[in-house]
Amino acid sequence: MRVRFGRHAFDEASRELRIDKRLVPLSPKAFDLLAVLIRERPRALAKAELRDRLWPDTFVGETSLPRVVGEIRRALGERPNGPSCVRTVQRFGYAFVGAAIDDAGGAGSERAAGLPQAGCALLWGERLVPLAAGENFIGRGPECALTIPSGLVSRQHARIVVDGERVTLRDLGSKNGTRLAGRRVEGEVSLTDGDELKIGPALLVFCAPGGGSTRTLR
Repeated sequence: MRVRFGRHAFDEASRELRIDKRLVPLSPKAFDLLAVLIRERPRALAKAELRDRLWPDTFVGETSLPRVVGEIRRALGERPNGPSCVRTVQRFGYAFVGAAIDDAGGAGSERAAGLPQAGCALLWGERLVPLAAGENFIGRGPECALTIPSGLVSRQHARIVVDGERVTLRDLGSKNGTRLAGRRVEGEVSLTDGDELKIGPALLVFCAPGGGSTRTLR
């Protein structure tokens, strides 16, 4: 995911936030939180959901999340009581409200052209998620290539490995399992164009080069 808002450029893959051309330092938690808020925009996310995604299976105090939000606002150069890209939703949580657009040089242009350079992707509704060569994790954790925000999904739920023309899927011992064509995945299985995966509430379609599974995007 690469987006621009105002003078800012956010690149999730390279984990960089820039103002103009200047690199802005962010702690790992602040970067992950900003990525989640941008990805889910304009939806407001509850504090409990954000804490679960940033600190899974770990108890943190009530001040931890506001402290990370404050770090993001300072990094964006925002002033107290001034306009902010991260809106506080009173007694609920936070939402990203900046006027963000997909970077024409990033993933957005790859989706517009069809499949990404890696040659395969996952289709989730109308969203096409590029798969990189090597390991691609799916889960609710912000570090995953595809993040599914659901309590039915483990932090790292499943893994897809792209090795040239060979693409394989493995469930990572998740509680609720991964299904391929309606059957629970056991061990490592190969993927072919048009295969349907079910992970928690998400129905995903695997798209391979030369296949017809991306036709709904054109």
